[in-house]
Amino acid sequence: MRILLACMTGFGLDLIFGDPYWLYHPIRLIGHLISFLEKPLRSAAGKSPKKQIVAGGILWLLVILISTGIPCLMLWAAEKIHPAVSFLLECFWCYQILAARSLSVESKKVYHALKTQDVEGARKAVSMIVGRDTKSLTEEGIAKAAVETVAENTSDGVTAPLMFLMLGGAPLGFLYKAVNTMDSMLGYKNEKNLYFGRVAAKMDDVFNYLPSRVSAVLMIAAAFLTGMDAKKAAQIYKRDRRKHASPNSAQTESVCAGALQVQLAGDAWYFGVLHKKETIGDPIRPVEAEDIKRAGRLMYVTAVLTLLFAGMIRFWYFW
Repeated sequence: MRILLACMTGFGLDLIFGDPYWLYHPIRLIGHLISFLEKPLRSAAGKSPKKQIVAGGILWLLVILISTGIPCLMLWAAEKIHPAVSFLLECFWCYQILAARSLSVESKKVYHALKTQDVEGARKAVSMIVGRDTKSLTEEGIAKAAVETVAENTSDGVTAPLMFLMLGGAPLGFLYKAVNTMDSMLGYKNEKNLYFGRVAAKMDDVFNYLPSRVSAVLMIAAAFLTGMDAKKAAQIYKRDRRKHASPNSAQTESVCAGALQVQLAGDAWYFGVLHKKETIGDPIRPVEAEDIKRAGRLMYVTAVLTLLFAGMIRFWYFW
């Protein structure tokens, strides 16, 4: 019951306040830990592909153990002081781990810039939430990039961590965020990380496999509840959910494309290199700025449905 209440409290705080910019975020600490451990392990592995894979695996294991172990120890120590202290700490961590409000706020910066015809401002705003090159994006390209980010991060930043929080409280929430952060920092198929980041990339696929699919089904329900095209969302999901290099990334993105009746994905530039990608959805109409707000609304309703779904499972099976 305590974990359920902590998750609900954290969820509510995130919806109301989002991430306070003045407060140092624990995920940044995980990022610093990854960077700190990465240097000696890369040095020890040298240029051998096999040694790089092993070194990357050791890094992954160390980061997971530390990122999960420290919250466990801190909650145990807080419990010794008083159960209320431990509960409040867990509520606060659940709040920090979730990112629905921040995702909405950052995507709306792109929306407002587009609505005021500030294309350069929109490019700058979208560059803060996507990994692709944004300097040459058209207005439609900017809007599409923002929509794609909201759609994909509905799972990575909101529903998936919420499921892990419901399963094991803040420690499992931090475990998931550590997995996700390592993939974000190391999981690229470039010369630097092809081997060293392989374990990080594969484990992120494993940890997101089920949550991304549950999120997609709940997003179809969210499309129905918000008056969007739920039938098209289900159709595009069935057809296009595998159209991505990652087995998970196109799950919610395909639902969003169908619900909005637009086409997402396609070719994109990363670090000056053109990456050929399949398109997701049908180009029934062009992507527009308003689609950013629609994707955000879809994200919020999906998040609430996830809270209810995961909360019911927690209540009945893990009381």
